[in-house]
Amino acid sequence: GYPELPTAVNITWSSINFKTILQWQPKPSGYFYTVEIHGQTSDTKKKCILTTETECDVTDVLGNVKETYTAHILSVTSSGMDNFEEPPFAVSEKFTPYSQTVLGKPEVQNYTQKGSKLTVVFQDPLTPYTFPNGSFQNIRDIFQHDLEYKLYYWKDQSSGKKDATTKSHEFEVSVDSTKNYCFYIQGNIPSRKENRNGQESVVNCTSIGRNILDEYGAEVFIIIAVIAIAVITLAIVLTVILCKRKKAKAAREKEPLNGV
Repeated sequence: GYPELPTAVNITWSSINFKTILQWQPKPSGYFYTVEIHGQTSDTKKKCILTTETECDVTDVLGNVKETYTAHILSVTSSGMDNFEEPPFAVSEKFTPYSQTVLGKPEVQNYTQKGSKLTVVFQDPLTPYTFPNGSFQNIRDIFQHDLEYKLYYWKDQSSGKKDATTKSHEFEVSVDSTKNYCFYIQGNIPSRKENRNGQESVVNCTSIGRNILDEYGAEVFIIIAVIAIAVITLAIVLTVILCKRKKAKAAREKEPLNGV
């Protein structure tokens, strides 16, 4: 029979855009791990056979993304896989890719602010799954009408956010034509109970000719004004002093010399 081998603990699923990694502990010493993926309707599939690692990429055996899976992590010796006796194993929590994978960051392709219109064009994150022609599917190909995106935007250097929603690849929102705006995009699956919101895209900001006040703020202008007033005041005071000294000197020069 099998020796008393340790079994895996702290088993977790980590999945972004359907790329799914199974992780666990502890690091094996004197034995190996083999991962079995059990689906509700699909055949059991083995991955990462006789590995000494504590993670396994199981993306390719979760092809039916709407199926619910569990992972059995077997603890085996090098020859243990040939035995008929079942080795010790640990069982993961259930995992359904369609409802649990995290939506990755959308990629902003371009954006423009013309007049009072801010237009943002973006593309869907890709998944590891491919079409028959070899091209990669994106998350919209899988989620279809369940997927929507939100644009969060705000005046540059302001904290008040507005948002807009779309099911297309483009946003067009009304803005103040005299102000620059910053924004980010986030995928969303409203039908989900958990993991509804995806990762946020990189924040971008428009530039419609920022003036110095927008760039540095009013505080800098106040400091500059105070310094300017101080310089002007000092110049006036020095001028007055010099004028008085000059007048005094001229008056002394006009006085007759004593004893002449």
